[in-house]
Amino acid sequence: MSARELVVLGTASQAPTRHRNHNGYLLRWDAHGLLFDPGEGTQRQMLLAGVAASAITRICLTHFHGDHCLGLPGVVQRLSLDRVARPVHAHYPASGQEWFDRLRHATPFHDVLDLHEHPITADGPVADDPHVEVRRLDHGIESYGYRVVEPDGRRMLPDRLAAAGIRGPAVRELQRTGSMHGVTLDQVSEPRPGQKAAFVMDTRLCDGVHALAAGVDLLVIESTFLDADADLAHAYGHLTAGQAGAVAARAGVGTLVLTHFSQRYPDPDRFGEEAAAAFGGEIVVARDLQRVPVPPRR
Repeated sequence: MSARELVVLGTASQAPTRHRNHNGYLLRWDAHGLLFDPGEGTQRQMLLAGVAASAITRICLTHFHGDHCLGLPGVVQRLSLDRVARPVHAHYPASGQEWFDRLRHATPFHDVLDLHEHPITADGPVADDPHVEVRRLDHGIESYGYRVVEPDGRRMLPDRLAAAGIRGPAVRELQRTGSMHGVTLDQVSEPRPGQKAAFVMDTRLCDGVHALAAGVDLLVIESTFLDADADLAHAYGHLTAGQAGAVAARAGVGTLVLTHFSQRYPDPDRFGEEAAAAFGGEIVVARDLQRVPVPPRR
């Protein structure tokens, strides 16, 4: 199992279908599990995907339309039922505090979960470990997209370390100090760009979409409509598959994951075809219970 991967729990939009559950995405990021937009049925989808509730460390809601949050009560109660001992953090638009409270306490249960709430009020960083940023999107109600960012680092080069006679604990000391016995860190290593992933759900095209997508290795983005229905997409605050592809091309995305499909379209392959007209990289037309590895660093 990859240490960094996307587990797709649901790919439908407003109405689930026989083959597509409401939204739900778990991003495994080393020791962290970020659950995005748990729609109705997420708890069962996690079971089918082989994901334990204990894998969740953060819950990230983009907005409070039902297909993006109606699974929250079940997930929270399952975390409590399983007596997950460590804190779980929840991020959501502050304007939806009333709805979060109602979902959080939808029914009586033995609540032993240590849930830390982090209402979002503006663009910017919302978490440090891992580093998570948000940007405002353009939808019918307040909505934010998320961006997970690993800081840039350096990759140590074994042949150069050996030539310089640096080994064992001395390698860590060199990384800490930057130089040792006349050898600098730059001489025995090379830049290693940090990995990045972004989640862009219900929105029209806006500055926030492009800011979130810029340079990410993995872009999970809604493509509710096909291009022929672009007017409907704009009217309802959504993107088309072609627009999603154009965003990915402009942003230099590694892998593009299309999701949040309207039930009006019986052929999911058409979403990939329309996105490919603008984007020449890897495209995944997401299906329920699929696992998508975060691409290797570029």
